[in-house]
Amino acid sequence: MSGSTVLVAYGSTYGATAEIASRIGVVLAEHGLTTEVCPAGRVRAVTAYDGVILGGALYAGRWHRDARRFAGRHRKALGRMPLWLFSSGPLDDSAPTMAPAPGVRRLLHRLDARDHITFGGRLDTTAGGRMARMLVGSGKGGDFRDFEAVTVWAESVARELSENVRA
Repeated sequence: MSGSTVLVAYGSTYGATAEIASRIGVVLAEHGLTTEVCPAGRVRAVTAYDGVILGGALYAGRWHRDARRFAGRHRKALGRMPLWLFSSGPLDDSAPTMAPAPGVRRLLHRLDARDHITFGGRLDTTAGGRMARMLVGSGKGGDFRDFEAVTVWAESVARELSENVRA
């Protein structure tokens, strides 16, 4: 387990996905993995990592631009290493049963990712933009993230990464 370095990269506009990525990083570190959590737009190379977790906020059924660009920019390297994907965004309790958004589903297969999961999102009065304000004003905002589910998923990733290192 020691010596493995995992990147948790994310695309987030209002910080909810970044907080999920941070929690994933904490869980991986608790399992003895060296972890770096970083906005996807700031990552220049992934070859120094033993595995990558890439997450993106969902907006109107599309993954955050920074997550999409990250996947495209590092496609070859990501296809040769353990990769997991997560999305965040539903503003209701549907996340556990949601299939990946079409673009994420394509990436899941194209990059041979090991898993994808969708977590609930958060939208509150700190969100900018007209559409966000309209949603919050109409009562559709709130925090639908389930950090217990995030922890359970991150623990399963940590176990799999640990098994890969021992193999």
